[in-house]
Amino acid sequence: MDPLPLPPPPPYTPTPLKQTKPSPLYQIILSKQARKQQNSTPESVIRSSKLRSRDQPILRHPRKTNPIVWFGAILCLIFSLLLIFFGIATLVIFLSVKPRLPVFDTPAASLSVIYFDSPEFLNGDITFVANFSNPNRKLSVRYEYLYIELYFLESPIATQVLQPFSQRPGDVRLITVHLLSSLVYLPPHLALELQKQEQKNRVIYNIKGSFKVKVKLGLLQYSYWLHGNCQIEMTSPPTGVLITHSCRTKR
Repeated sequence: MDPLPLPPPPPYTPTPLKQTKPSPLYQIILSKQARKQQNSTPESVIRSSKLRSRDQPILRHPRKTNPIVWFGAILCLIFSLLLIFFGIATLVIFLSVKPRLPVFDTPAASLSVIYFDSPEFLNGDITFVANFSNPNRKLSVRYEYLYIELYFLESPIATQVLQPFSQRPGDVRLITVHLLSSLVYLPPHLALELQKQEQKNRVIYNIKGSFKVKVKLGLLQYSYWLHGNCQIEMTSPPTGVLITHSCRTKR
C-alpha cells in the first residue's frame, strides 16, 4: 500500500520591518556632526583657494623707468668714473715725481744781549739766518704762513711772523730773522739756569717754526703744515756766535 503524499508547505510572506524612531539624544549627535561638516567645508575651500593663489604667479605689466632716474644714474656713473680717473692720475704723478718736504735750517746766528731787568724778567736780542730749501726737482712750493718762536728750554721768549714767499724746484732762500725779548717773564728756575749758561759761555736756545706750505704741480695743488725745530748753541753776549746747531723738519 502506497504512502499518502505530504501536503504542500504554506506560501512564505515576509514580515514587514518595524521602523524604529531615533531617540532624541541620537538626533542631537547627528545634528552636531552635520554642522561640523558644513563648517569645515568652507574652510577647506578657502584654504585650497589660498594655496592656489600663492602657487599661481601674479603677472604684472612692467613699468617704464622715469627718464629723470636714468639721467641721475648716468650722472652718478660719470662722476664715479671721473673720481677713479683723477685718483689714478694723481697716484701716477706722485709716484713719478716723488715729492719731498722742504727743509728748514739755521746755518748762522749771533747773540747780542741777555739782560735781566729784575730777577725774573728777561731782555734779549738775537739774530739768526733762516734757510728754506726746496729739494724737489719738479714741484714748486709756496709758504703762505710763517711763524717763528724762540724758546729757552720750555718757555717762549720771542716770536715773529715772516712774509709769505714762493720757491721754484731746487730753490734756496735765506732770510735774516731778528728777535727781541723785552721784559719777558721767566720762572725763577729758568732764569737761574740761563744766568748759569751765560757765565759758562754756552747758551742754548730752541728755534721753532710753523709753516703752511702749498705745493703746485701744473693744475694740481695741495696744502699742509710743516714744522721745523732747531737747537742752537752760542757763546755769551755781546759777541755771541753760533757754535753748533741741529735741525729737523717734519709734517
